[in-house]
Amino acid sequence: MPGAKTTKIPILVALCTLSLGIWAFWLEPASLHNRDYEVSLPSWPAACGGIRVAVLADLHVGSPYNGVDKLEQIVDLTLAAKPDLILLAGDYVIHGVLGGKFVEPEIVAKGLSRLSAPLGVFAVLGNHDRWHNTRQFENAFKTVRIPVLEDAVVTVVSGQCKFSLLGLSDFWSGPREYSTAFRKLPPGAPVLAFTHNPDVLPFVPDRVSLTFAGHTHGGQVYLPILGRLIVPSTYGQRYAAGYIVEQGRHLFVSPGLGTSILPVRFLVPPEVSVVTIRSAVSPRRAL
Repeated sequence: MPGAKTTKIPILVALCTLSLGIWAFWLEPASLHNRDYEVSLPSWPAACGGIRVAVLADLHVGSPYNGVDKLEQIVDLTLAAKPDLILLAGDYVIHGVLGGKFVEPEIVAKGLSRLSAPLGVFAVLGNHDRWHNTRQFENAFKTVRIPVLEDAVVTVVSGQCKFSLLGLSDFWSGPREYSTAFRKLPPGAPVLAFTHNPDVLPFVPDRVSLTFAGHTHGGQVYLPILGRLIVPSTYGQRYAAGYIVEQGRHLFVSPGLGTSILPVRFLVPPEVSVVTIRSAVSPRRAL
């Protein structure tokens, strides 16, 4: 009967809406996995070919489904990936996330203290961290012996592999002493950089082989055809997520682990991003 078919349509719409809501506000934000990527860089030395870099971005500990217990799972998952280098790309706390509960920096740092990797574990601060208390975060990470690289450079060495690791302060809230940081780079040395906000990319010299960032959450929501609805970037969706090459500069943006403002993710699941860096000269692992 025509009337019966008409009645079924609103029910089907309601069921679909409910299913999508459960997926976006519960199942996907509460999920967690490693995702592997591989990039081949023309300026990366063969001696360092094959290093695996784990990027943990936007943990936002205290956001829904991202409490201290989840932080332990993230650490376990990261260690299980056996990365050579671990980069913490900022935004460890929350501000005003619906349903969230603030977690102090000292607790977050203690949870991250179990991380270890042959080439080290390093951090930068995000805008939410600086909005809370920059000094408190620096002290918390110092206590657990995780170096915070804010416009600073360290030399990383393993066997014949040697490169500079450059940490850049947040583009929105940091001191942005980029010129000073760039001058600290040893002449001729290969360079990896990491920061919180990818909007820094146009300011990064092309001698940097690859820059890692977070901040965007991949938009948190991706809709086919429409794309990523909200990306907190001056450049829109240009640096939203994944591997980007622009005017000789190479960028990788992790979609991150937590949520901001609303506890929602749709087709942008939380991930520990694990990037294997190959040399275009030699694809074999040298470490």
